[in-house]
Amino acid sequence: MSGGRARVRGRRGRGPELNKAAAPRNPLVSAGLRWSPLCPSLCPSLCPSVTFGRASYSKCNGVVDGYFDLSKKVIEFDPPLYKQRYHFVKDLVSRHNTKKVADLGCGDNTLLWMLKIHSRAELLVGVDINESRLRYSWDKLSPSWGNHLSPRDLDLTVTLYVGSAVERDSRLRGFDLITCIELIEHLNSEDLARFPEVVFGYFSPTMIVISTPNSEFNPLFPLDNALRDLDHKFEWNRMQFQTWALDVANRYNYSVEFTGVGEPPAGAENVGYCTQIGIFRKNEAKATESCVSEQDGEHAYKLLYTVSYPSLQQEKVRKFVVLNEVYREVYIMRRRFIRILIPMDDSEFNNSEDSDASETEFKDRFVGPPAFTEAQKAEFRLLGPAFTEAEKTEFVLLGPAFTEAEKTNIVNSPKPFCVGNEFCVPLERLLAYPKVNRICDNIEMLRTYIADTVTLSSDGSTMKVEIPDHDDY
Repeated sequence: MSGGRARVRGRRGRGPELNKAAAPRNPLVSAGLRWSPLCPSLCPSLCPSVTFGRASYSKCNGVVDGYFDLSKKVIEFDPPLYKQRYHFVKDLVSRHNTKKVADLGCGDNTLLWMLKIHSRAELLVGVDINESRLRYSWDKLSPSWGNHLSPRDLDLTVTLYVGSAVERDSRLRGFDLITCIELIEHLNSEDLARFPEVVFGYFSPTMIVISTPNSEFNPLFPLDNALRDLDHKFEWNRMQFQTWALDVANRYNYSVEFTGVGEPPAGAENVGYCTQIGIFRKNEAKATESCVSEQDGEHAYKLLYTVSYPSLQQEKVRKFVVLNEVYREVYIMRRRFIRILIPMDDSEFNNSEDSDASETEFKDRFVGPPAFTEAQKAEFRLLGPAFTEAEKTEFVLLGPAFTEAEKTNIVNSPKPFCVGNEFCVPLERLLAYPKVNRICDNIEMLRTYIADTVTLSSDGSTMKVEIPDHDDY
């Protein structure tokens, strides 16, 4: 994954102590580790600036007395490098239709927030040692009103745990994907040695994505320190990372491929990506080497937050969606019926507040398209002959886009009619609409969902609504 070459920009501003809020995530999960705003992998807006694509330079000399010195160059990517890492994972999830994903060191939950729109996702889990940061950012994972109006096809549960990446918790076993984005460089030697045992051996997911800084890129930054962040315990070059990754993959029966994000600026291609990434895939053909001494049911993590999204797998959600769609279509049909069949009296036009407007403008605004043919009116009453193809598009199917087959199915279904002051819509016609038909397999199921809310005819075949007086409409 790569982007355009990054550019060079000059910058002067307050030091990083005033920019902590700009950091996109906290990747620390090992106990006792702290977040530092100096790390460009955490906060791309700081000096040195790291954002997406190939790098270019701007002048900055790091932080001097709380201010940026403009005498040195700063590398920038556009868009930011942290977004590039997240999009790398998002694209991977989309390609593999991943259902269960855990993000170790989830920080402010931005990655989980991006993944929750994935239609095939069923379980998203975030783990971090910073409880206050998790609490501060969990709102972005809550379902919105739009999620209720347009629910997912499949159930989705999002859960946050407080805990460390080197602690074993059976609730994270058997996932499709575990991500460790800019995490391992924060582990001390003891935790780094335990990390593969827990993540590869105990959790044993189908795939693991690990990203970490590439130290060969560091000379391009105006760093006073050898590491990009004061909390980093190490930063590996490509050979070191690949040697470690291949050894771990071999021990725990995984294969691994290497890539990265954040291409270097023109002329420095030999240093490789700014962030190096290993994608580990479990070799299913062999028996997985796992920690058999651990018992299922081991819960080291503290459950902090969990939420389930509305989906069409849930009975009450299906009923809500069907009712919403039925009411919508019935009232649209009734509204069109009234607008076309009830002519507007001259007195209404003359007495209107817009009497200075032309009659055509007034009717266009309040009545609808003028000058319908008798054939069009008859079919729009839903009592007459079938629409032409042009009429199908222009009159009946205003609103959502339908396929040609859906249009034909709607037009050929039993048509609404009037009895006295009641507008009646056969359930067969409602069932012809795609959103209703997708949920209800037959008329009986549709009737079951709406019977206790709408008014039906005595034989239960038609939904009835009143036609209001024209003066009240």
